[in-house]
Amino acid sequence: MANSKRKLFLKRRLRVRNKLRKVNAGRVRLSVHRSNKNISVQLIDDVNGVTLAAASTLEKDLGMVGKCNVEAATKIGTAIAERAQKAGITEAYFDRGGFLFHGRVKAVADAAREAGLKI
Repeated sequence: MANSKRKLFLKRRLRVRNKLRKVNAGRVRLSVHRSNKNISVQLIDDVNGVTLAAASTLEKDLGMVGKCNVEAATKIGTAIAERAQKAGITEAYFDRGGFLFHGRVKAVADAAREAGLKI
């Protein structure tokens, strides 16, 4: 019996997250969620279960509402890196979830690295 795309995505997301937890214990997680219309990023402290900083294309002050292209992803990456520095976070591990490290997801990671966040 064939699995649905959603089941395969969830399975892939858990596999990626569990591998990263073993290697990067104690560090903050930079989690990315991508949809067809928007992209959002969160810095999450898994020990305390708290979101420390977030950025999304849904924020009006970034000027990218409803856009989900590589340009918007780079803007979100730089915004999350700036917010991380304000929160006193210098390094995090990149959690791509079930998404492939390609295109918009890669653009977020590259922009965050260029803005000073160690991933």
